[in-house]
Amino acid sequence: MSCNYADGLSAYDDKGILGAPESFDSDEVVTEKCQELADLIKKSGHVVLHTGAGISTSAGIPDFRGPKGVWTLEEKGEKPDFNVSFDEARPTKTHMAIISLIESGYVQFVVSQNIDGLHLKSGLDRKYLSELHGNIYIEQCKKCRRQFVSPSAVETVGQKSLKRPCKSSMDSKGRSCRSGILHDNVLDWEHDLPENDLEMGLMHSTIADLNIALGTTLQIVPSGDLPLKNLKRGGKFAICNLQPTKHDKKANLIISSYVDVVLSKVCKLLGVEIPEYSESSDPTKQSKPIEWTIPTNNVNIFHKKYRTHVKDSKIESKAKKTKYK
Repeated sequence: MSCNYADGLSAYDDKGILGAPESFDSDEVVTEKCQELADLIKKSGHVVLHTGAGISTSAGIPDFRGPKGVWTLEEKGEKPDFNVSFDEARPTKTHMAIISLIESGYVQFVVSQNIDGLHLKSGLDRKYLSELHGNIYIEQCKKCRRQFVSPSAVETVGQKSLKRPCKSSMDSKGRSCRSGILHDNVLDWEHDLPENDLEMGLMHSTIADLNIALGTTLQIVPSGDLPLKNLKRGGKFAICNLQPTKHDKKANLIISSYVDVVLSKVCKLLGVEIPEYSESSDPTKQSKPIEWTIPTNNVNIFHKKYRTHVKDSKIESKAKKTKYK
């Protein structure tokens, strides 16, 4: 449960703005804005989604800073009145829509602050995902740094020992890790973000033609600032959230509605069918150990694309300045 996750973290006073009022656009306005968002997606060659706790509330997992969020209620000495276990929770309409948007080529990457494992359960391939704050279903070896999918939510948070040996000895490729011990990979306050996840998230966000924030108030840094990284190069930035966010003034489009509603409408406008969740595509339901490590080679290959893009952007910017002198 997200309550148990929050309880497992160290004490931390600065949790940001809590309990800000939610606002809702009218049905007519939502329809108009969804058409605008669909048009922005169509015009963009590289779209990155930035997902927060708000995309998982319809799965029964409370958010943290909403009017009934975990930390909002914590200040009042209360607990959320809905709170399913992580193992009971299933991917939402939004999680499954993201799968379709990626498979159809409309979205290129996802940067997530969520630790609930619902992107993993939806069947989203690791190569399309940065998990900046960890994943409650991932066990990571402290020695070899490889990650493996657990069939159930791990017992601890804060990168603590699970007192289990590294699973790499079971690797079909013959690689082994002697004496390695598995730990959870869920960050506590003040932990450094995972290097490869952060690097991939930063690079994709920077070269994006369009960054879209879904279900997040963008208060936590550095994750909350990543959607702004494309603005200097003329990129666009859209937000779908019920509460005001830290970066509303910099957004080209803000939709105040449930994310499930927005992505359902956008997918329909794009002619994309949203699949149902299937256990056959859920790595947590498979019998054999599945690795979840970001391959270093993937990072190195994307580095080249990133450097080329940034170099070309600088040349184009310099040419424009010369032209208009």
